[in-house]
Amino acid sequence: MSEPAAARTVQQYIDEAPAWPDGTCASGAPLTAMQWRIWLLAAAGKFFEGMVVFLTGVALPLIAREFELDSVGHGFVGAAPLAGILFGATLFGGLADRIGRKPLFVGEMFLFIAFLIAIALAPSLPLLVFCLFGMGLALGADYPTAHMVISESIPSRTRGRFVIGAFGFQALGAMTGVAVGLLVLSQLSDLSAWRWMYAVAIIPAALVAFGRFSVPESANWLMAQGKKDHASSALTRLLRRDPPYPVSPELQSATESDPTEKPGFRALFKSRNRRATLFASLPWFLQDLGTYGIGIFTPTILATTLGHSVVKSGSIAQIVHGDMDAARGTAVIDLLLIVGIIAAVMLADKVGRIKLQIIGFIGCAAGLLLAALSSAFDGTTQLVLIFAGFMLFNFMTNMGPNAQTYLIAGEVFPTHLRGWGAGFAASFAKIGAVATAFLFPILLIDIGQSALLGILIATSLLGAAVTWHYRIETRGIDLDTLSREN
Repeated sequence: MSEPAAARTVQQYIDEAPAWPDGTCASGAPLTAMQWRIWLLAAAGKFFEGMVVFLTGVALPLIAREFELDSVGHGFVGAAPLAGILFGATLFGGLADRIGRKPLFVGEMFLFIAFLIAIALAPSLPLLVFCLFGMGLALGADYPTAHMVISESIPSRTRGRFVIGAFGFQALGAMTGVAVGLLVLSQLSDLSAWRWMYAVAIIPAALVAFGRFSVPESANWLMAQGKKDHASSALTRLLRRDPPYPVSPELQSATESDPTEKPGFRALFKSRNRRATLFASLPWFLQDLGTYGIGIFTPTILATTLGHSVVKSGSIAQIVHGDMDAARGTAVIDLLLIVGIIAAVMLADKVGRIKLQIIGFIGCAAGLLLAALSSAFDGTTQLVLIFAGFMLFNFMTNMGPNAQTYLIAGEVFPTHLRGWGAGFAASFAKIGAVATAFLFPILLIDIGQSALLGILIATSLLGAAVTWHYRIETRGIDLDTLSREN
């Protein structure tokens, strides 16, 4: 009679690859239908984030005219969703460690839909800012939960590729947001067009929300909670194949260096977790300073360069025309976001996170330098330098720090702290995003484009240095091992 199978951890079952009769291990096993479903539903959340956050840049000139915004008002509208992400990531990330990944994975999308409807109907500026903040809360919840539902259900050898691949839908969403803005403006040439831009996402988001009900809870999280039977059932659903394997998984808990550690904010700064917390948080903060400032206000910068700075003085027709020209230019620049994320997907599990993040930060600085130099020229040369600089920046940020910081934050913490850690890192990063989104339009007027870009060049180079100092390479290492060693 054959020996009974030895007990394994959830991650060992997920990582298991078939073997030839002589014992040679195959390169891997195809993902199950449920693993693909989880990935697609998580990717959809990142798509909506990219769409609505970057759509704000297209909608902003119309919002500014309708509510007669000054530079401070511009800052509030641009920063509100990012401020929501700041609070939502830690609040709901910690909650995911307490009540589970699935309740947050489902609930955040319904919260997103509710505030999206409210934005489209907002009658006043205070209500609009409040609703943008509420939408950001939902998007903040998605930062840790989307990462966790993927990383805790995907084989270690391809974890980077799939997490970044899902994150890449943020870039696709950004492109879609600009395209939606252009389509709406082409069909509706009045100030209400911005409301329809946000409304377009409501029905697709509802389909995703209901689809998330069908996924199982994270078996890794269930085992960390001591719910072995529930974990076995969830793992069986996750790995359902034809023929069935494993038929009846025999699970054991993953060994962590301090199994008595209570999850919570304080645990992130204990000696065991402090390096991971700093490594996940500081580079992401420095990266968001540039990515969101450039991402949201590219249409504004292009409109000014193209001679369409007519938000206050121009007619509605002029505003719409200038907004469309700027949106077209933004769409061309944002194409490099997608090219960059494709490079990140291809290289993350081959080259490693650290090298890509450092190279990306340095490349971002080079792109911003090109854009800053444009102020010394005029005409075609100025426009070429701005386009070249922002396109290089978008490629480098998505190949490097924008993708890698998101990936790393969900890998370097143990299971019982993963939601808290990834959530805190995202929240800390969004302090930089909120500061940039709020201050960018003010500083653009007060100190000028070149000086502002010079500050972002310095922060990008600092990001490369901080990454090297606190580096923890996670490429190809399973989550159980990372939980023990970091």
